[in-house]
Amino acid sequence: MLNFKVVVATSLGLLVALSALAKDVVIDVRSEQEFQAGHVDGALNIPHTAIGQDILKTKVAKDDHVILYCQTGRRSGIALETLKGIGFSNAENYGGIDQARKRLQKP
Repeated sequence: MLNFKVVVATSLGLLVALSALAKDVVIDVRSEQEFQAGHVDGALNIPHTAIGQDILKTKVAKDDHVILYCQTGRRSGIALETLKGIGFSNAENYGGIDQARKRLQKP
């Protein structure tokens, strides 16, 4: 029979190792036309109206740090609630594109 302390310690070790693999993913939830007109470098474009389905088609893991932005923060707020509802535990709304650029310090 396995020792409970060994099982807990092993489980915690695995969780720490997996969290080290989590990555930052920046998602622009504006329309494709808005995205094409300008976006944060390295951002993915998944419109807020499709994020619940389309994020599952990407390689974004539910424990990745998902950074959302739009033009003003309203649509990224809606997208955040959608992602939380499907189990994305580490998603964050960075607000509008200018705020996101400042927080990420990207052009």
